Amino acid sequence: MPATPPDAPPPTAPAISVLSLSVPVAMGYIPLGMVFGFLFVQAGAPWWLALTASVFVYAGASQFMMVPMLAMGLPVASIALATLVVNLRHMFYGLSLLQKIPTQPWARWYLVFALTDETYSVLTTLPPGTSAGQMVLLALMNQGWWVLGTLLGAVIGSQAQIGLVGLDFALAALFAVLAVEQWRSAHSTAPLWVAVVSYGVAWAVMPQQALLIAIALSVLAGLFWPKSAATEVTP
Repeated sequence: MPATPPDAPPPTAPAISVLSLSVPVAMGYIPLGMVFGFLFVQAGAPWWLALTASVFVYAGASQFMMVPMLAMGLPVASIALATLVVNLRHMFYGLSLLQKIPTQPWARWYLVFALTDETYSVLTTLPPGTSAGQMVLLALMNQGWWVLGTLLGAVIGSQAQIGLVGLDFALAALFAVLAVEQWRSAHSTAPLWVAVVSYGVAWAVMPQQALLIAIALSVLAGLFWPKSAATEVTP
């Protein structure tokens, strides 16, 4: 087999379809966005405010949390603090992607803003060499599904009284699908089992703070987990 010339261009990443990667996220984001828009309008807010929240806040669970807090008339500072606590886990997501996300300031800042649980899961399965434009387009498309769902739900909520009972299960189903994809693409199943055991322990110790405790336990496990043998480098 002939040797590769030293001046040969680096291999390019395999072609990927951003749309095909984003469609599974759409299956969860559109119905969940509809639920948020519907509940937000039903709480007495105008439809455009729900849309504005999904464009500029884009925080998933925190947006659902905003509905009763706004209905109770809590100050914006309290809502912002609660949002920070709920989304604290995204700090750990960002740390694990520092070497993968693009270095261009515009792309990096948008990915920091748009790094949801589902987008993080998809980004970690992208092949090496994926362009910054593809990563940003994927995150932007995922946010677009959420904004579209919010708009549909807000319009429905402002026009009619329709119950959306059961659609909240779509997010749990989406997490299950993404977890399976992570399991299939990972070289080791140890991270998944560490997460499962950590959450089980956290739930037994303090159910109301199970997620935060599970994240802390997983981080500790990652810090003290034995490092695999270094790969050999061909001279």
